[in-house]
Amino acid sequence: MKQVKTLAALALAAALAGCSTTSPDVIQRGDAQRLSQVQDATVLNVRNVVVEGSQSGTGAATGGVLGGIAGSTRSSGRESVAIGLVGAVAGALAGNAIERATTREDAQEILIQLRNGERRAVVQARGNENFQPGEAVVLVTTGGKTRVVRNPGGAAPAAWAPAPAAAPMPAPVYSPR
Repeated sequence: MKQVKTLAALALAAALAGCSTTSPDVIQRGDAQRLSQVQDATVLNVRNVVVEGSQSGTGAATGGVLGGIAGSTRSSGRESVAIGLVGAVAGALAGNAIERATTREDAQEILIQLRNGERRAVVQARGNENFQPGEAVVLVTTGGKTRVVRNPGGAAPAAWAPAPAAAPMPAPVYSPR
């Protein structure tokens, strides 16, 4: 019985290990070597939030199967079916709770202002960067997903203005000889 419980715990952990992350420090394989849109912005405000864990059904299904197997091995005959059913239900509930807990993330909501004055909010998992109001950042958008990173130039972006037109050449100055 001890081996069945250990096997069940390992299988559930392996199933949940495949869950993805939303960390700005982790780039998905499909986003590597893709051209991304980049926009300069300034941080207006940062607040801590929690991204709720997922309930994809993987945890419940894995827990239900393992709980059913573990419960049915407890006895034989009709009793094993009943105990297996109870084990499956309990395993599904436990698996769902484990999936939700392991996929829950501490995150930040970053309110930013673009150069054109538009304001946007981006929620992303906490990474290695701590943003402060007034700080220059860059929005990197790839495949419909946007992440906020520190501006490599470090200076807050100036308000956007068109490039100045070419100045006319000054009139030549003639001096009498």
